[in-house]
Amino acid sequence: MNVIDHVRDMAAAGLHSNVRLLSSLLLTMSTNNPELFSPSQKYQLLVYHADSLFHDKEYRNAVSKYTMALQQKKALSKTSKVRPSTGNSTSTPQSQCLPSEIEVKYKMAECYTMLKQDKDAIAILDGIPSRQRTPKINMMLANLYKKAGQERPSVTSYKEVLRQCPLALDAILGLLSLSVKGAEVASMTMNVIQTVPNLDWLSVWIKAYAFVHTGDNSRAINTIWCHSFYSKRYSRALYLGAKAIQLNSNSVQALLLKGAALRNMGRVQEAIIHFREAIRLAPCRLDCYEGLIECYLASNSIREAMVMANNVYKTLGANAQTLTLLATVCLEDPVTQEKAKTLLDKALNQRPDYIKAVVKKAELLSREQKYEDGIALLRNALANQSDCVLHRILGDFLVAVNEYQEAMDQYSIALSLDPNDQKSLEGMQKMEKEESPTDATQEEDVDDMEGSGEEGDLEGSDSEAAQWADQEQWFGMQ
Repeated sequence: MNVIDHVRDMAAAGLHSNVRLLSSLLLTMSTNNPELFSPSQKYQLLVYHADSLFHDKEYRNAVSKYTMALQQKKALSKTSKVRPSTGNSTSTPQSQCLPSEIEVKYKMAECYTMLKQDKDAIAILDGIPSRQRTPKINMMLANLYKKAGQERPSVTSYKEVLRQCPLALDAILGLLSLSVKGAEVASMTMNVIQTVPNLDWLSVWIKAYAFVHTGDNSRAINTIWCHSFYSKRYSRALYLGAKAIQLNSNSVQALLLKGAALRNMGRVQEAIIHFREAIRLAPCRLDCYEGLIECYLASNSIREAMVMANNVYKTLGANAQTLTLLATVCLEDPVTQEKAKTLLDKALNQRPDYIKAVVKKAELLSREQKYEDGIALLRNALANQSDCVLHRILGDFLVAVNEYQEAMDQYSIALSLDPNDQKSLEGMQKMEKEESPTDATQEEDVDDMEGSGEEGDLEGSDSEAAQWADQEQWFGMQ
């Protein structure tokens, strides 16, 4: 073990002051006696000495020594190219332990940034061939380009970081700050997000942060609210709806967000107040009336729902949406079943692809046990579009006519479109139980455990809302 090995081991052990003293002494000896160390050994000494100076924050001196090291490495490379190989195996371990030239350049760039010489830092990193740039080099380059106002190369460097490390959040935020679309950035991480459980939230946060960066906090909240609501995190959705109203008390969308969350939490009377206020602010928006009517139906106030649906029909005109809304109320009363059928047929004549009308017509055909007609209706609707609910209902109809294999396929498609669709999962599990009756007891136990988990979520709703309040600072919405 020679003296250079001792210097290397001390550097690895973090004995920087010792490395500085010994390497300085050895370099002085080498100056007086050039034959004392080989070119590769002198290169190593220069790098270790520069590293110790870097650790002591003597950045200017460190740059000088790193520069000398690179010159020595360049001379060493020329010598190795000229000198023919002797086949001596003892040279191999020595060449393998040489400090990386790329790492030396990165350290030089760090020194330049500390000295506020960003142009020099960019120059040294830009000189590294792109195929040899590590993620941290691309990250530093991206930040330096951004600081210098060079947006195009900055975006390119950030994207290269994400290509190598798809969950590098700082690179994601860097792209968003350069006005790269949130959806585009999310797509760069999507392959990784889809392979890691419970990581789908990352794409939601990315898109939300993009809206925050452009000053549109309301759309940021709406993005997170939608994910919360459709994954049945209603306490979280309620908190976000309230936050949206706090940002803008006259925001119709904010009122709808909070109203929907309240309705699904069983707080129907509070939800009604919010939907009525939304109607006052936007009397021509159909979704305001839809929310209020859903509240009436949830509280068995069929009369109020019918009055409201008729008023909407008369006020906004006879279109596929208003016809379907009125039909939805009519389906709640056996006396008006035929009227509902007529209304839905009119709606589908206007818009055969209107999903809400297709769903309600399928519901009516299911009640009448006209499953073949329902299958034809759903296949026609799915010919030009793919929708989770339609695939799931088609699965239900196929089960009713004993087409089990295709039914399973339809449930699988539905779950691929929405992994949180509980009804599709239940339909699939029910079929599996019928095929394997001996496993029924075990699956019932699993269902009991899942039920207890849902109660736990509700009990923790207050703390969950508080946790989300703590996250506002990250978004900059406080």
